[in-house]
Amino acid sequence: MLSEYLLIGQVLKPQGIKGLVKVRPDTDDPERFLDLKYVFVKKGDAYEKVKVEEVSVREDAVYLCLGGVQDRDLAEKQRGTMLYIDRANAVELAENETFICDLIGCEVRDRAGQALGKIKDVLQPGGNDVYVVKCKQGEMLLPALLHIVIDVQTENGFVTVDESRLHEVAVCDWE
Repeated sequence: MLSEYLLIGQVLKPQGIKGLVKVRPDTDDPERFLDLKYVFVKKGDAYEKVKVEEVSVREDAVYLCLGGVQDRDLAEKQRGTMLYIDRANAVELAENETFICDLIGCEVRDRAGQALGKIKDVLQPGGNDVYVVKCKQGEMLLPALLHIVIDVQTENGFVTVDESRLHEVAVCDWE
């Protein structure tokens, strides 16, 4: 089952003396923070809604004020805090796009349904994403190309690959 919340950033440190924090954005579009009215912060098993104020996006990070914090000491307590949005307010994805967090943990299967491993990371080196798949034989780097990855069903927890193409890319010995 997909998580109701998506990670969008992490508070790195306080910025200045007026309660701002520096945030490392975990999104393709940091400008998205400019439109956020609130984020969620995980407290135990629950997510707490926190108001977002004074947003600015710079080349190195996003700077914002969370929950009306007005001084550096309170901002310091937010260091390390992970920031989330709910799926209802997530960006709309185009066809054949999925959130990386939804791919992590998905089982990789061949066309016959045989399990080959699980996705443990997604690399973004340039032209296409690369799935890092943990398999019995070690790790496989699997390019996310349409002729190799033929079906992605994150809602069901699996990705189907064309096993006849794995000899072109696989680090694992599939024979």
